[in-house]
Amino acid sequence: MTESMLSIGIDLGTSTTQMVISKLIMNNMASAFTIPRVEITSKEVIFRSDIIFTPLKEHKTIDVDAIKLFLDEQYKKSGISKTDIQIGAVIITGETARKDNAHSVLQAMSGYAGDFVVATAGPDLESIIAGKGAGAQTYSKNHHTSVVNLDIGGGTTNLVLFKDDELMDTACFDIGGRLIRVDPQTRKIQYIAPKLKEIIYKEQWTLEEGAIATAETVAPIINVLVSVLENSVGIGEPNPYSSLLITNKGLKLNEAIECVSFSGGVADCLKNDQNELFQYGDIGVMLGKALASSRLFQDKKVIPSQETIRATVVGAGSHTTKVSGSTITYDRHVLPIKNLPVLKVTQDDEQMTSEKFASIIQEKLEWFSVDNEQQAVALGLLGKKNPTFQEITSTAQAVIAGFEKQIRQKFPLIVILEEDNAKSLGQALFRFLPKEYPFVCLDGVQVENGDYIDIGMPVVNGSILPVVVKTLVFE
Repeated sequence: MTESMLSIGIDLGTSTTQMVISKLIMNNMASAFTIPRVEITSKEVIFRSDIIFTPLKEHKTIDVDAIKLFLDEQYKKSGISKTDIQIGAVIITGETARKDNAHSVLQAMSGYAGDFVVATAGPDLESIIAGKGAGAQTYSKNHHTSVVNLDIGGGTTNLVLFKDDELMDTACFDIGGRLIRVDPQTRKIQYIAPKLKEIIYKEQWTLEEGAIATAETVAPIINVLVSVLENSVGIGEPNPYSSLLITNKGLKLNEAIECVSFSGGVADCLKNDQNELFQYGDIGVMLGKALASSRLFQDKKVIPSQETIRATVVGAGSHTTKVSGSTITYDRHVLPIKNLPVLKVTQDDEQMTSEKFASIIQEKLEWFSVDNEQQAVALGLLGKKNPTFQEITSTAQAVIAGFEKQIRQKFPLIVILEEDNAKSLGQALFRFLPKEYPFVCLDGVQVENGDYIDIGMPVVNGSILPVVVKTLVFE
């Protein structure tokens, strides 16, 4: 069985909005005598949209009508109808995710394809998505090394650390190309971000809104931004403004960082030979040029990125249809489930003590919070081949402790195992959860960070759950 699907990705970022359409070829990889196992076997981007500045009204709200008009125009250019799109992802990222009407925009956008993953990506999730899109995870896997991807957009720089294919850490800084906006013709400064104003005031630099931007007057603040990004991967003496420019948290720097990669709009300015420093109406070109001559390029191995400005959007959502194993535990009242993001912990995490494992789960669940708001998240585990009763009990206790905030808010607890022991773990979870608490524990399904899942109603006399894993297509 071979099928093709059209998949769309739409990214509403701080600076830019864009879309891509991909063709996905899917095949049943199982033999004729086993349960179907459908996988994506090839992917091709068949349309890349124009890239526009994200339309805003008075810097506070997203202009939904302007975005719809843009997307309609791009559909016409592609020659593809909205009704031809089966799957996809709409993601609001960066500063745009903090706009007043971000949630309503997501709802409005969901009509622009079939079965969409619709998500507001907080800084941690955005880091992961962009790092995969840039190819950092694949490089870390193929070369058995550690890679930090710096996705430098208009308002933020999102960092993600991969080590030998494993997601290790994320970070975000308020550093981007449009923190100072300049009229390209007159060079008059139209906007300076509040945090940069604070630095400029403390340093008593002659840089203010309404003034004429020059290389000399802008260079000092550029040097601060570059110094903080060097610090972010462990290079140089601590800059006094590092803590000010952290969005949520920095990298822990517990791991040696061998390689770095760059994505985002500013990544396209790293090799920019243009002499016009403010050609895009911001400081992106100057920031790119300064980074290219920084210690990031001298002290680390800089690897090429598969995507730069399109790193986030290039991974339009795709379906990989699977079924759960037969040893599962579930509360059918919670089904069906749609568009649930996945947290996949590492094998090392699973080997920790119950208390430490619970703490790691709590910490990583924060990746999925936006403006400190929790959401329902599915937990992906490898599990053990032949766990003891005590190991099952410890895992169940760790999971429940790790999901304490979600359980308090009555979010369903969804646990997905690769190994075939969801029945025993599910029974242990049932013992420790509050009475009649909604949960699902299934096995035989492999998930990764950045995936979203759908779980359907039971089939085959209730013994199997159909599962759709929506993998953001990066590879």
